[in-house]
Amino acid sequence: MKKSSDRKRGVRAPEPLDVLHNLLKLGNRLNAPFSEHLEKRYRVTMNEFRVIMLIGRQKTAVSHELAEISGVTTMSISRAVTSLERKGWITSRADPENRRRKILRLSKDGARLYKKMLPTADKVATYLFTSLQSDEILAFNAYMEKLIHSLEARDERGRSIFIEKTRPDG
Repeated sequence: MKKSSDRKRGVRAPEPLDVLHNLLKLGNRLNAPFSEHLEKRYRVTMNEFRVIMLIGRQKTAVSHELAEISGVTTMSISRAVTSLERKGWITSRADPENRRRKILRLSKDGARLYKKMLPTADKVATYLFTSLQSDEILAFNAYMEKLIHSLEARDERGRSIFIEKTRPDG
């Protein structure tokens, strides 16, 4: 990981565990405005929030697409969808081309909730990047996409390479 130019200048590359810690901390800090401003006020879980925001942006979706886009497990998305249907914030109907798929949409109440929560999400995104220049934002996004691609890679049998390579010994 260390470049020879870094060693010459006395710059020490951070250890991978340090970078992982920072990445996890970043995620936790990003969740704070959600917990502080939205969760209690609207009685919505983080996964419900994710589902509402994704459907709100896309207009329609199916559960497995939401899981893929968000990186959240299918089971967690399924629980959020069930809860949101019970609360009357999303509706579902069978896909006419594949009766096993449910097409999800925000209900009128769900669309109102989306519009109420969207400004907070926008403020979080805007604040997050205020300390970066546009070229740094582009580079950061490129690095994230590269890492996500690596984490989502599958082997010839369809298994997650990341999960297989990080399996505990023994």
